[in-house]
Amino acid sequence: MESLSAAIGLKPWAITVFLIVLVALLLDFIQRRLMTRFGNLVSRTTNLWDDAIFKAARRPFSLLVWLIGITLAAQLIPMQEEDRLLGTDLIIRIRQIGILAALAWFLYAFVSNIESNIIENARRDEREIDRTTINALGRVVRIAIVVTAILVGLDTLGFNIAGLMAAGGIGGLALGLASKDMLANFFGGVTVYIDRPFGIGDWILLKEKGIEGVVEDIGWRQTTIRKFDKRPVYVPNAIFTTASVENPSRMTHRRIYETIGLRYKDIAQMETITDAVREMLVKHPEIDEKQTLMVQFNAFNQSSVDFFIYCMTHTVNWQHYHEVKQDVLLQISGIVLANDSAIAYPTRTLDLESIPGLSGVEATREEA
Repeated sequence: MESLSAAIGLKPWAITVFLIVLVALLLDFIQRRLMTRFGNLVSRTTNLWDDAIFKAARRPFSLLVWLIGITLAAQLIPMQEEDRLLGTDLIIRIRQIGILAALAWFLYAFVSNIESNIIENARRDEREIDRTTINALGRVVRIAIVVTAILVGLDTLGFNIAGLMAAGGIGGLALGLASKDMLANFFGGVTVYIDRPFGIGDWILLKEKGIEGVVEDIGWRQTTIRKFDKRPVYVPNAIFTTASVENPSRMTHRRIYETIGLRYKDIAQMETITDAVREMLVKHPEIDEKQTLMVQFNAFNQSSVDFFIYCMTHTVNWQHYHEVKQDVLLQISGIVLANDSAIAYPTRTLDLESIPGLSGVEATREEA
């Protein structure tokens, strides 16, 4: 080493540092190539664990290679030079913190990858999963990883963790008083995760706030709702602790409730028509006859005699529901026409007998 140092005019420690950095560069290149080959292999499997491990390990492993190489090189400098740049103890602690950070980075990314893989596999296989619970568990585990890494890092640097936590309790009280709205939103999010009044993808309605749409994300501070006109609404989670939430996505049936009016001159056919409509609904494949089903004459209106239909569809899909409703109404119209009757519309009767000069003229009916 001394002969080489004399030949190129560099100090021995500088050559050693250069070689260490060169080896780190070579190892990083090799691990990148190996990771690429390994990635091609795991991409062919259906196992979600190996994909998650591979994607999470690439960058933290590269960080470890360079961290060990650079800290080892830096550790050699004060051993060879009188004016020391860094103390050995500090370098060792930096290395320990770096290894801890790389491990926390890997675990954090691994949990995120597992979460996304589970959701993606369920979407691809068209399986129903509780995305809200999966996201909540992922967030809790990631927070635990970050908090644990910070506490271990502080302990590695020589801080008194017990003292810091005691001081943090007092400071946390002051901070909590100063940020009560933020804490209210946080605990509102926790309430949503525990009670689960809705989940991601659910259609919900907050009547008091006039908000209706599909839930896109449930965060710790706010929930994102996409309205039906495609505008996003960001709702603070504290609202869900006091506001009532209607969740139409969890309905078991959809209701058809319509009133049909017949002409007064068709009142004799009312019973026949209602019986035929009731029979049609009972036999309709899209109507659940086990639920409440009613077809009743219920009102003498100004221009019509009315009966109503009340029934439940099997489907809860919005588009299919309207297709079923259209079919039901068209069949009712056919039943009315088949009984020599007609759907009523507003009419007005004019009495002309009392108008001077028109005596003896028969009263006429003007339909409007």
